[in-house]
Amino acid sequence: MDKKTIWDLDRPDVDAYRETPKLPIVVVLDNIRSLNNIGSIFRTSDAFRVDHLCLCGITATPPSPEIHKTALGAEESVEWRYYPSTLDAIAALKAAGYLIVVLEQVKGSVDLRRLSYPAGARVAIVAGNEVDGVAQEVVDAADMCVEIPQEGTKHSLNVSVSTGLLLWETYKLCKRDL
Repeated sequence: MDKKTIWDLDRPDVDAYRETPKLPIVVVLDNIRSLNNIGSIFRTSDAFRVDHLCLCGITATPPSPEIHKTALGAEESVEWRYYPSTLDAIAALKAAGYLIVVLEQVKGSVDLRRLSYPAGARVAIVAGNEVDGVAQEVVDAADMCVEIPQEGTKHSLNVSVSTGLLLWETYKLCKRDL
């Protein structure tokens, strides 16, 4: 098998991508420390046609060489907004009709393998700080918490990896509804 070339992939340029209808998915970053993680989440959000990112608290914003290193230009194609407080972003998203889905290990969480949303749901995925996770007050404001099952010795995955896993499952569910 031959690897596909960039022309075989038939990807739009940044201007065309910006005009492409997006899925009803928003990603909220709650005080993410690593600029590499932020860049990686931009890149994954581009891949799954996320509507926009909410960068909250200490989460860095573009332009940034460190974000660009892993975003590879996705910080130019994916719309983003900054909020001083994650709760401010959550309030705005709830007012716009989004289901707030926190990616966190909590009692009563939904196992990723059993994830479902109401048909036509607008989904805001909240991912948290690399050390402390999603702040408790944000967990308290959630409509649902999702947990990724794991069997190793570590208690969690890297935030960009876990966000990617939840985004993939959300993407599939949202595409099913179109």
